[in-house]
Formats: sequence, structure tokens, C-alpha cells
Amino acid sequence: MHRYMRGMSNGGFATGKALTDEELRARVPSIFATEAHESRSERFAPIPTIDVLTGLRKEGFDLFLAQQARTRIEGKAEFTKHMLRLRHRSLTNSDGEAFEIVLVNANDGTSSYQMIPGFFRFVCANGLMVGDTFGEVKVRHSGNAIGEVIEGAYRVLEDAPEVADQVQRFRAITLQDEERKILAEAAHELRFPDAHKEDGKQAPVAADALLSPRRRDDRATDLWTAFNVVQENTIKGGLRGRIRNANGTTRRQTTREVAGIDQNKALNRALWTLTERMAELKEG
Repeated sequence: MHRYMRGMSNGGFATGKALTDEELRARVPSIFATEAHESRSERFAPIPTIDVLTGLRKEGFDLFLAQQARTRIEGKAEFTKHMLRLRHRSLTNSDGEAFEIVLVNANDGTSSYQMIPGFFRFVCANGLMVGDTFGEVKVRHSGNAIGEVIEGAYRVLEDAPEVADQVQRFRAITLQDEERKILAEAAHELRFPDAHKEDGKQAPVAADALLSPRRRDDRATDLWTAFNVVQENTIKGGLRGRIRNANGTTRRQTTREVAGIDQNKALNRALWTLTERMAELKEG
């Protein structure tokens, strides 16, 4: 497992082991903010992410990936938006997958506090977030924010069995080639929206490139495998293609990793929702 998790993954810091506070201070200092950024009013209630993390660790969660948004404003790096992915020690299945809590927060006013159920696939370090079917918890930075955060963590944790059942549901559905292409085309439009507009910017790769498996086990024909292949290719990038310039010449281009916190979250959730819709169509 560890060799897939070295260094940076999905724009965040990961080592393959539970991250320590020492590592986090060096890479993601904004989670240690206990006060709000000076730009916030007195009504803004800061939510110290490190306090939430400490509480979740006591409940059996370990932090495996942390990411922080960049800023060019001096003194703001200690308050910017960040995303953490935590896995519960008892909620890992025999297929090498684990339920997660995805935590997003900021004490500079750029984000509410959010907790989202997720799913992690060890074989390819895929960080998946579930769609809108499952409960996302949002807490405003006001009033009794800390109390609402703690309550929200348990509500998200209650979704774990349902998320696992959904994965098994996807595994039981077989897709035809044309159905896999439909999934890839929808994902392609999400990732490269300009390429699907009239006279829009050309995408580096065609939709069928998102179906290219990166390992032998990903050649299976079930919906869960198709989703993972498309999701990994969409989020991680690294696909090589060619762009035709205005003068008619072509140049090579490689798709980029989706490193931004907001875009990463939005794409992951949208891809999960697409997969749910495909399952509904197949079962209908």
C-alpha cells in the first residue's frame, strides 16, 4: 500500500502512514489556527481544526492526507482553506478499501466548515468522495460552532454502512462498452467543460482516454471498476495527448492533476453522482 502513497497525492501531502502533528505543522500550518484571520469580524467564530482532529483521533480516526490552499497574501497562510482525509481504523474492508471522513475548513472566511463521507481505494490511492445522496455536514463560523462540528462528525460516520453497500451495488452491475463510453463522456465534459462549447478550447485528450486502465485489475467490466478508472484518470491527470494550434500544427500536452481543493471536491462528488445515475438506469 505505502508505495502508492509517497509524497503528494491529489494535491495533498501523504506518506502512506498516519500523519503526525510535526509533519502537519511543516506542510499544513492553517489547521493549527485557533483564532480568525484579522480580516474577519468579531461575529466570526473560528473553528480550530486541530481540536477537531484531536477529537476524531480519540474516536479511532487517523489522518492520511492533508492539503492547504495557497495564498500570496502575507500572514494569511496560517488561516487558509485546508482539506483533511481521515480513515477509521475499524472501517477497512477485505478489498483494501476504507470509509473516510473528508474535512474542509478555513479561518479566513473562504469556506464554511464541511464534513463529507468519502471512500479510499488503496491500490491506486484514489480519494473518492460520495455524491449528494449521503449527508454532508456544513457548519457556519458562528455561535456554538465546535458543538455542531462534533455532532456532525458522528452523523457522517453513520453513513459508513450505506456507502459500503453502495460500492457493492456498483460492483454487481456489468457495463457494456457503449455504457462505459457514456460514463467517460460525461466525466470528460465535467473535467474539460470548455471543450464542449461551440468554438471552445480543445481538450488535451478525448473522452475515451479516461477509460484507459492503469493496472491489470482495472480491466474488469463492472460499474465500480469503470468508475474508479474514470475517476483516477480525471483527477490525477498524467494522460498524454495532442493539441492542434491555430496554425494547424500539433503539440504534445499532458493532462494536469486536479490539485485545487474546491475543484477536486466538486469533481469527485459529481463523478460519484454520475455513477449512481448509471446504476439507476441499469437497474430500472
